[in-house]
Amino acid sequence: MADRNGIALPGTILGVGLGGFVDGILLHQVLQWHHMLSSTDTDNAGIRFYSPDTVPGLRMNTLWDGLFHTVTWLAVLTGLGLLYARVTGSRGRVWRSRALWGWALVGWGLFNLVEGVVDHHLLGIHHVRTGPYQLWWDLGFLLLGAILVAAGWALQRSAGPVDLCRDREPAP
Repeated sequence: MADRNGIALPGTILGVGLGGFVDGILLHQVLQWHHMLSSTDTDNAGIRFYSPDTVPGLRMNTLWDGLFHTVTWLAVLTGLGLLYARVTGSRGRVWRSRALWGWALVGWGLFNLVEGVVDHHLLGIHHVRTGPYQLWWDLGFLLLGAILVAAGWALQRSAGPVDLCRDREPAP
């Protein structure tokens, strides 16, 4: 159990950052469904509205999208640094890839759950997709987050460490 948890923190933080990248790249840039401040005309935080349909509004939304990407990049960098520290701390101890990817899925799911609850529901600064079904899109985002956490938890539970020092065949 302690060996499996050695990869938990770096894997989870990597997953948070990678999940944020999926959100920012896919939903903000490729599909252009929302930006960080695209629903501030109806938000719960009282933030000035920056319409993404105007050049000044799009510039402000793009700035906040960039700040969001900076935070996700820092999460990935932190996760990689922690992973490197774990690997170099015990050169004979490695983890099966299911452990790392399981924890990364947990982190991605946690990203969806926290970001979805805070930004979509509590603050209301943006929604997955605005329009007549925006609540369903937001709830689907939360459901995806819960599924990712459950799938990642199950995946990492099925993986154990491999001790190269202990499992090595004796030399003839």
